Amino acid sequence: MAKTPFVQKLMSLTGRLRYIFGPASSSPLDHEMTPENKDLLVQQQAAAQEFVTVKRADGSTYLVPRDPNDQSRR
Repeated sequence: MAKTPFVQKLMSLTGRLRYIFGPASSSPLDHEMTPENKDLLVQQQAAAQEFVTVKRADGSTYLVPRDPNDQSRR
């Protein structure tokens, strides 16, 4: 008796799950950004500009504030 391949078992299982839970929902990626999302993006980009990534000799990285006199985030 031939053994059923793992991939075939997996596809059978996911087919049963889709039958129970329905297909995965997806949304288009080319929609217009809402004003709230635009504001959030601007805030996140500004926050990312406040830090610099420093790389250690062992290859690990960490973040430090761009302004060395800023003690608010330490």
